[in-house]
Amino acid sequence: MRSRPTEPVTKLEVQQIVKRFSPAQPAAVDGVSFDLADGEILALVGPSGCGKTTTLRLIAGLERPDRGLIRIAGRPVAGERVFVPPERRGVGMVFQDHALFPHLTAYENVAFGLRGRPAAEIRATASEMLGLVGLERLATRHPHALSGGERQRVALARALAPGPALVLMDEPFSSLDADMRLEVREQVRGILKEMGATVVFVTHDQEEALFMGDRLAVFNRGRLEQIGAPEALFHGAETRFVAEFMGDSDFLRGEVGAEGVRTALGAVAAPAGLLPGAAVEVALRADDVDFRPDPAGNAVIARRIFRGAFNVYRLRLDTGETVHAFKEHTEILPAGARVAVRISAEHPLAVFPLP
Repeated sequence: MRSRPTEPVTKLEVQQIVKRFSPAQPAAVDGVSFDLADGEILALVGPSGCGKTTTLRLIAGLERPDRGLIRIAGRPVAGERVFVPPERRGVGMVFQDHALFPHLTAYENVAFGLRGRPAAEIRATASEMLGLVGLERLATRHPHALSGGERQRVALARALAPGPALVLMDEPFSSLDADMRLEVREQVRGILKEMGATVVFVTHDQEEALFMGDRLAVFNRGRLEQIGAPEALFHGAETRFVAEFMGDSDFLRGEVGAEGVRTALGAVAAPAGLLPGAAVEVALRADDVDFRPDPAGNAVIARRIFRGAFNVYRLRLDTGETVHAFKEHTEILPAGARVAVRISAEHPLAVFPLP
């Protein structure tokens, strides 16, 4: 494991980058800015077509920005008067299809990126990297003889072997089945942290982003909606999109009053700056809502969705609005049953003004 600096060092700076693929279309990346500290993992997350992969390709040098500046380890690599090609940026890349050479063994794939170095250094580094990812015993196997998770770890070892300033990972686990995906991402995050790697990690999977990222950057329509620690984004969404995308939120209409925001499920605290009478929406996740059977209740069960360890109930309020709530897998109630619904959250809820 490499030694850590006493103070954080910025490894990546992205300043107001813009990329258009067609003058007739909105920008794929529109004024995006962020930075990344040494040893930090930043997860770029958002729906398909939101600009996260294009941002990664701009950092890698696979695309050239129309405007803006990118620095890696303090060195400008893309800007108005500079464009450094990918092979000279000091980045390692890991893709969803692994991109291993099928005719080379695991060892030879890792050693490939070390060409030009002394033979003894290549042998030592490639062996060390395979040991780090737990595959030294499979060094002589070709990719077709490895599992999906093993191929992914070989690809990671190959990316890390040259000691890059920055590692870029584009949906690296998307080709794995669900169980393998959980196992491999835990292994990979541990390896990245042990190496002290600085990483930009792209995913469309909210759960994966929350697990992998020291910070998350949520993208929407080419723009960066919010960036921050996983807990901060999940519990403190600053926009309606972030609340909906990261928390699978429902939205309950409300009006600001003296006692807070009045909703069909009672009053909740109002954030500062909202004027009395203002129309708003309150973001509610399934864990913010509770209910019990009650013939005189304020909602009916529209549907029960079995999720194994728990049930998700879709509840239709008398106002016509819909919210969701969790219940244990043993608590089974029929559709059409009348229930009393309440807000059970013990934390502040996100409130957004209506236009």
